[in-house]
Amino acid sequence: MDVVSDAMAAVRVGRPSSNRFRAAGSWSTRLSAYEGAGFHVVLEGGCRLLLDEGEPLTLRTGDAVLLPHGTGHVLMDADGDPAAAGAAVPFERLTDGSAHRPARTGPGQVELLCGKYRTDRSRTHPLMAELPAVVHLPNRVGGHPELRAAIDLLGGELLEQRPGGQLAVPSLLDLLLVYMVRAWLAEGSTGVWSAVLGDPVAAAALRALHADPAAGWTNDRLAAAVGVSRPTLARRFTALVGRPPMAYLTWWRLTFAATLLRDTTDPLAAVAHRVGYRTPYAFSHAFARHFGTTPGRYRAREGTAAPATG
Repeated sequence: MDVVSDAMAAVRVGRPSSNRFRAAGSWSTRLSAYEGAGFHVVLEGGCRLLLDEGEPLTLRTGDAVLLPHGTGHVLMDADGDPAAAGAAVPFERLTDGSAHRPARTGPGQVELLCGKYRTDRSRTHPLMAELPAVVHLPNRVGGHPELRAAIDLLGGELLEQRPGGQLAVPSLLDLLLVYMVRAWLAEGSTGVWSAVLGDPVAAAALRALHADPAAGWTNDRLAAAVGVSRPTLARRFTALVGRPPMAYLTWWRLTFAATLLRDTTDPLAAVAHRVGYRTPYAFSHAFARHFGTTPGRYRAREGTAAPATG
């Protein structure tokens, strides 16, 4: 796994959800803050997006937005008055067939692809934490063709019920998230992690640690793998990532262990071995110090797998 894939896999839980939303005329709808990440893609027409805090954002056909921290927001027609956002109808009422549903066809018609990803913020990688409240990816001819292809495929799957759709849709939603984060990184983000992944020393060290977190890493061994001196590795890595290499490794081992406890039925000893701890006791002690609970209790609370002792 590469760093970006690991960062997204660690924070994701459960299955994502999505639907197509159509409206016309004058309308506004509120999506409350939630534990997860959301997205909207404008398939037709245009609209406005208003964060609970921030300036209105105008969206046009082909635009995509990612709200990686589940920030509450309002969607409204392109000519809507932001001052009237307080009267917005909850999104759930517009999609469950209840009253106050806007017209689906007519002047100002808009069609959106909307979705949510569930996340566990206790395991948020700093790369994901650094994403802004809203990532706006305007439609550009030839820009991010893989993102456009994923949007087209997902929109088609949601428009028609086809054989295999229950497997295809969640997979395409996962792919869409990857492409939106990748596009944000490629757009020249000024964030710390764009610099980290662009630095040959820090990026190489992270790739090595993520490729084999259970290895018996030391600063000397990691520096040799990267091809630099130990002082150079320590200086560059710490300055960019914000913590020394071995401190980052400890954090990632425990974060990865939490993912394994959540998603697998591996015995505690196997999880400990996969993340670089020689004994279940040493692993349990480190895990409890970091998460405030034992691995077994964490699995029983968070996982879909069978509980483990410890």
